[in-house]
Amino acid sequence: MQMKAIQAKTIISSVKQDSWFGLKYNMNLYRGCQHGCIYCDSRSSCYGMDDFEEIQYKENALELLEKELKGKRVKGTIGTGSMHDPYMPVEKELQLTRSALQVIRRQGFPVHVLTKSTLVLRDMDLLQEISRIYAAVSITITTGEDKLASVIEPNAPGSAERFDAIKQLSQNGIYTGILMMPILPYINDTEENIRNIVSRARDAGAKYILPWMGVTLRDRQRTYFFKQLDKSFPGLRESYVKSFGDAYYCPARREKQLYEFLQAECEKAGIKIKMDVYEPAGVEQLSFL
Repeated sequence: MQMKAIQAKTIISSVKQDSWFGLKYNMNLYRGCQHGCIYCDSRSSCYGMDDFEEIQYKENALELLEKELKGKRVKGTIGTGSMHDPYMPVEKELQLTRSALQVIRRQGFPVHVLTKSTLVLRDMDLLQEISRIYAAVSITITTGEDKLASVIEPNAPGSAERFDAIKQLSQNGIYTGILMMPILPYINDTEENIRNIVSRARDAGAKYILPWMGVTLRDRQRTYFFKQLDKSFPGLRESYVKSFGDAYYCPARREKQLYEFLQAECEKAGIKIKMDVYEPAGVEQLSFL
């Protein structure tokens, strides 16, 4: 594994009004990711990472975070995990995410962690403390089958381990749910897969499931994805080319019906398809209809 220390100019960016993940700010402590998911959008050239396998860590991140949070007038939710997984294996050694959570706790900000990793359990103590204000952990699960997960998300923990992490987080009072995204056309876009995820989410105590019935593909991301399809799903590249051409958004088969099916299954299981987000005091929330 290649690893490189870099200096960041800033560590916190503002997010446009977000009713889905509830974010006001976004934080990326690393560049690149070790999980090797075949569909990862962060491989796209627009993000400027020529070698996505090289993990870059921002060695001045904590100093910047402390300084920047002190200057924020609105204590909105800080999200982490949009461009990398904050709990990929290198985090065991560097502990940047844990240290950042300590700063966030000290500064009194809410947080929303997005991850595929069970390493998030290590920081249960900090998340419980931040939960006095607001803390959410969303764990990505795209399939209930470990065998398929090992193909499309090869270096991440298996689905069974992720469901167990959800259970532990939920049992310890952490607001926890599932990112069911992306649902890949011709691979996991079936009612059987959705039913399996919802059933196991219910058993694990997940409070919500946020879905995305499709996948986005562009330039280097598409090239890598097609290469992995040729390796693991021979002949499937042709179906993508025929169905979507060079389109950015590639919807799941029967997209509308799958959303409706998910909603019905979640209603039966008592699971929301929209998470409860933190609302900063004194800030008017917009209504999205």
